[in-house]
Amino acid sequence: MKVWKGFQKGVDLGGWFSQCDYSEERYRNFIREEDFAAIRACGADHVRIPVDYNLLEEEDGTPRESGYAHLDRALGYAEKNGLNAVLDLHKTAGFSFDPDEKESGFFENEKHQERFYRLWERIAERYGKLSDRTAFELLNEVTEESFMPAWNRIAAECIRRIRVFAPETPVLVGGYWHNSALSVRAIDVPEDAHLVYNFHCYEPLIFTHQGAHWMPTMDPAFRIPVTASFGEMEEASRKMLGSFSAGFDRYPPETRLSTEYFIDFFADAVRAAEERGIPLYCGEYGVIDRSRPEDALVWYRLIHRAFEHYGIGRAAWSWRQMDFGLSDARMDAVRPELIRNL
Repeated sequence: MKVWKGFQKGVDLGGWFSQCDYSEERYRNFIREEDFAAIRACGADHVRIPVDYNLLEEEDGTPRESGYAHLDRALGYAEKNGLNAVLDLHKTAGFSFDPDEKESGFFENEKHQERFYRLWERIAERYGKLSDRTAFELLNEVTEESFMPAWNRIAAECIRRIRVFAPETPVLVGGYWHNSALSVRAIDVPEDAHLVYNFHCYEPLIFTHQGAHWMPTMDPAFRIPVTASFGEMEEASRKMLGSFSAGFDRYPPETRLSTEYFIDFFADAVRAAEERGIPLYCGEYGVIDRSRPEDALVWYRLIHRAFEHYGIGRAAWSWRQMDFGLSDARMDAVRPELIRNL
């Protein structure tokens, strides 16, 4: 498979310019220059920077220069520390992966779509000259399969407009079910020499999101070890998620999580990328801070071996807090080994 060079091992900077209170205090202090140095010291070659449209636009859609100044600073920190960067539009007017954000109508509303195009044109005009070290991720986690026909059309038009200002900048596009690996084949945009297919992986969800307070059917006290059998995980998934994570039914119930599980789970996405000659990238993966750090380390080892097997670049969610913090104190005991497995 075609390898995306310079974007093989990364870390997400969630909660800085996205999923936050949009305060100057947050923008200036949640992530600092020393965090970029620490990420580089972990052996990473890039960061993924989630950005909500609120950072870059006023309520009426006019550009917010103060927001671009913060983004300029972030990219400067990345360059100074030898890190490439993915600029990820985590929320746009009319759509967020998080229903609590109360954004809706993007896939049906031409005004929302035109605002999306204009935002990306401004980003491309400003940062297109950084194509050797900066990539653009059009939109985080399309949720519903029914959105894909509109999303493919919107993504194609957005890429066309971006290319006026940034002809060589890598552009990332993902599929439905929150960028599931199972939806990569549904991505259908015109051929582009600098296109990257993007997916996220939090499988098995019952393990990586155990006790997640934002999931309405999840018991916050629920815990499950990484060594649980697939039969146990499926039963817990039906109870806590209302479903079972993709792939459990393909294995005997006594099966345990392994690198082979992830290799198999990624296989169709890899085939689709290979058939089209497009690099494949995992923009998010991680384990919630309710799990035992030792269990999280096992999960990271297993999924990293699958990434290495295929040559898939990736960015772990997330550097600080956000319920998944890699730099949080709870991970101190396992962090040296975790870093070796990034």
